[in-house]
Amino acid sequence: QVQLVESGGGLVQPGGSLRLSCAASGISAIIFSRSTLGWYRQAPGKERELVAGIISGSISNYRDSVKGRFIISRDSGKKMVYLQMDSLKPEDTAVYYCNIEGDYWGQGTQVTVSS
Repeated sequence: QVQLVESGGGLVQPGGSLRLSCAASGISAIIFSRSTLGWYRQAPGKERELVAGIISGSISNYRDSVKGRFIISRDSGKKMVYLQMDSLKPEDTAVYYCNIEGDYWGQGTQVTVSS
């Protein structure tokens, strides 16, 4: 059973940075390295949306609103996926979830951007 555990969320002022981490278990490092990974977020009253994705290797894509501010990366040996978030804005406030292959979800980590 694949399990994902996110961490690294918190309260940060506008313009600040956070680094989210997601640890995967129940999956081999080889399969993990070949999997499509994603970070999603869901703000109150809104639908869950894709923030950033990374396919096999290091090819990544981002939603327009976070381009140039967020970076997704993976460490296949550790079975970890990260989301470095810089220049945070209040509209980035949401619960952030990691995902593998569209099938498996973590419990989420809250990110609040506020002064």
